[in-house]
Amino acid sequence: MVVAVLAATGLYASHAETPPYPNFGLPRTEEMMFLVLQIGIIIFAAKVGGALASMMKLPSILGELAAGIVIGPWALGGIGFCPDMFNGLFKDGLFHGAALREMAAHGHTFDATSPALYGIATLASIILLFLSGLETNLKMFLKYSFVGSMVGVGGVLVSFAFGDLCAVWLLPQFFETFADLKSMPLAQAITQAAPLYMGIMSTATSVGITARILSEKKKMDSEEGTTIMAGAVIDDVLGLIVLAIGNGIIAANVGVKAAAEGAAAGGMDWGNIGLVALKAFGVWLGATAIGVLAARYIAKFLKRCFKSPVVIATMAFGLALVLAGFFEMMGLAMIIGAYVMGLALSRTDLKHPITEMLTPVYTFLVPVFFCAMGMMVDMSALCSKPVLIFGGIYTVLAVLAKVLGCMIPSMCCGFNFLGGLRIGAGMVPRGEVALIIAGIGLSAGYLTQEIFGIGILMTLVTTVVAPPALVGLFAPKAKGVRHPKPSKDGSREVMFALANDDMAELVMAKILMEFRNEGFFVTCLSQEDQIWEIALDDIELSIRRHGYKIRFTCTPAEEAIVMTAWMEVASQMNDLARAIAKPIRKEDIEQMITNTEAAKRGHEGVGRYLQGFVMLPGFKAASKQEAVEKMVAEIAKASPHHVTDAAAAVAAVLRREESMPTGLDHGIAVPHGRDASVRGIAGAVAIVDNSGTAGGCIPDYETIDKSQVQIIVLTLANDQAQTPYLQLMSFISRALRADNGAERLAACKSPDEMRRFFRHAK
Repeated sequence: MVVAVLAATGLYASHAETPPYPNFGLPRTEEMMFLVLQIGIIIFAAKVGGALASMMKLPSILGELAAGIVIGPWALGGIGFCPDMFNGLFKDGLFHGAALREMAAHGHTFDATSPALYGIATLASIILLFLSGLETNLKMFLKYSFVGSMVGVGGVLVSFAFGDLCAVWLLPQFFETFADLKSMPLAQAITQAAPLYMGIMSTATSVGITARILSEKKKMDSEEGTTIMAGAVIDDVLGLIVLAIGNGIIAANVGVKAAAEGAAAGGMDWGNIGLVALKAFGVWLGATAIGVLAARYIAKFLKRCFKSPVVIATMAFGLALVLAGFFEMMGLAMIIGAYVMGLALSRTDLKHPITEMLTPVYTFLVPVFFCAMGMMVDMSALCSKPVLIFGGIYTVLAVLAKVLGCMIPSMCCGFNFLGGLRIGAGMVPRGEVALIIAGIGLSAGYLTQEIFGIGILMTLVTTVVAPPALVGLFAPKAKGVRHPKPSKDGSREVMFALANDDMAELVMAKILMEFRNEGFFVTCLSQEDQIWEIALDDIELSIRRHGYKIRFTCTPAEEAIVMTAWMEVASQMNDLARAIAKPIRKEDIEQMITNTEAAKRGHEGVGRYLQGFVMLPGFKAASKQEAVEKMVAEIAKASPHHVTDAAAAVAAVLRREESMPTGLDHGIAVPHGRDASVRGIAGAVAIVDNSGTAGGCIPDYETIDKSQVQIIVLTLANDQAQTPYLQLMSFISRALRADNGAERLAACKSPDEMRRFFRHAK
C-alpha cells in the first residue's frame, strides 16, 4: 500500500532541471540560520496538522499538506515581521514569500523552497521509499499475480489515458500557457511533460485507507479485499514502469521547448524514446532481480561485520543511498533505487530491525517532506475559477478511470458487478502518491501553480470520498463473486480475551516476537488499528488487537499454529510473572522493611492531598472486604465528585488485594486501587478499634509481621490520568514509620487530631 509512493516520489529526486531558488545575497551562516528556523517551524506545523487530521479520521498526510500551505511562502511564511530588527532579515517573511511574490509578478519562475530544504525533502523521499520497499509482500504479489495483474494493469492504463487525454484536450481551453497543445498532433501532444505528469499522477494508488476500511469491516481476507491488496502491489510495480517510461520520454524530448522544436522539425523520435524506456525498464528489472537474489548474502555480510542493530540499519540505508545514486546515473529516479534495495531486503531477517531503527528518522523527515509539498501551493491559484472547474472534471475522470479500469478486468476474472465495483472503489484513493508527483512536476517547471492546485484538489477529493463509498458498497451481505465456492479451507476468526488492555498489548508484542523468532515475516498493516500480517511460505494469517481482545484470522489448518504460539506465549508469561514476583516475596519484604531507615524528606507538597482524606477514628469491620466497602462508601459520601462509582472502586481495591495483600508491618495496611471512575486522588485513613469483647480486629487482614491491623490508609486514584500517586504513598509510609508515627497516629481520638498529625508529619 505505502509502496505506491514509489511511483511518485522518485521524480522529486529526479533529474529534471529545477528552476533556481532566488539568491537573496545572504551569507552562508544566515542561510543556515533560516534553514534551522524553517525546519523547526515545519516540524511543529506538520505534527500539529497531522494530529488534527487524525482526529478527523483523515490521513495524517492531508494535515501535513495543509500545514505546509498555511506556513508556506504564499501564506503566513510570506508575511514580514520585525523589519527594524535583526538587520531586516525577516522583512519578507520566514520563507521569503514577499520577495518571491514580487519576482513572480515580474514573470520570473523559481522553486518555492531553498536548495537546502529541497535536499532535505529529497533525502526524506529516499528513506520513505526504502522503508516502503521493506514493507512490500512479494509472496502476496506472486500468489495473486494473475487477477491482481489484470486489476493493476487495467487501473493504470485507463487512469493514465484519462488523465493524459484530459490534459491534452482541456488544458488549452483553460490556460493560455498550454495553448500550443492545440496545434500539435495527438501523438505528440500526449507526450508533452504536463499531460504526461497528469497521466502519471492519475495512475497512482495509495490503499492505506482502503486497508483500514477492509480490516474494520472484516473484509481483508475476502475475495475483494485480497484482490485489492494484490492489485495495489501490481499497481506499484507498474507505477515504476510508467515513471521510467515517462522520464524516458521527457528526456528524449529534452524538455518542453525542445519537444516543440522537434514537432516543427518533423515529429517525435519514437525509436529513441523506446530505447530510453527499454533501458530504464531493463535497469529496474535487472537491479530488482539481482537485489532479491543477493539479499541474503548482503544480510549475512551485515550481520557478520556489524553486530549492533543501529549500525546494521545505518549501513543498509547507506546501501540504499548508493543504489539510489546509481539509478540516477542510469537515467532513472533516485528513489527507485532506494525502493529496490528495500524490496531486496524485505525477505530477510534484517527487515524488522532496519525498520525499527530507521522509524525515528522516518518520523522526523517524512512529515517535513509532505509539509514542503504543501508550501508549494499558492492558494490564490488553487481557488481560481479555471482550477476549480478543470480540477472538478479531472477529479471525476480520475475516480471513473480507477473504478472502470479495475472493475472491468475483475469482472472478467470471476467477480460480479458488485464485487468489481468494490475493487474499483478500493483503488480510488491517491493519497501521498499524487501529492508527490504534483510536487515533482511543479519543482521541475513542467507544471504551473494552477495545475499543481488541480493535483491537490484531486488528491483531497479521492482520499476523502473513497472510505464512505467503500463502506457503503460492503454494507450489502451479497457476495462479490459470480460463483462462490464454499471451501473447507476458508478463513475463520479465533479470538482471545485478556483481562485488560495493558495485558493484551504485552501479549500481542510477545506473540509477534514469537512468530518473528520462528522465521515468519511480520508486516504491520495499520499501526493505529494494531493490524499485522504474518506470512511464511504457504502460511498466511492476520492478527489484530482491539482493546483487551486479540483476534486471529486464519484457516482451520493454521489454527494449530495459532494455538501453539498462544500456548508458548502463555507459558512465557507465566514464567515472567513468577520471575517478577520472586524478588518481592513476603519474607523478602519483611527483611527489607526491618532493615530500611526512614526516607529523607521530599515531595512534601503531596501531603496536602491527605487533608482532603476522610479520617475515621474508632473504625470497626469484621473482614477485609467489609473494611474496604465501608471506607470507600465514606469516601464517596464525602467526595462524590471524586468517586462516581463506589462499586467499581471497591472492585479495583479488592483486585489489587488478590494480586498481593497490602498489609505491612507494625499493624499498618495500605490498600489502594486505580479505576477510571475515580477523579484525581481520594482516600480515607482509619484507626481500627481493637478494644471490647467483640473487638474491632479484622482477622483476615494479613500483615507481614503477623500483627493486628491498627491503621488502614486506603487510596483511590484514576488509572489513566497523571497523579502523584506513588509520591503520596511514599509520603504516607514515611510519616507512619518515622519517629513512632504509627503509634502517635493510633493514639488520635478525632478527625482533627489525625489531620494535624499528617500536617506536621516529617
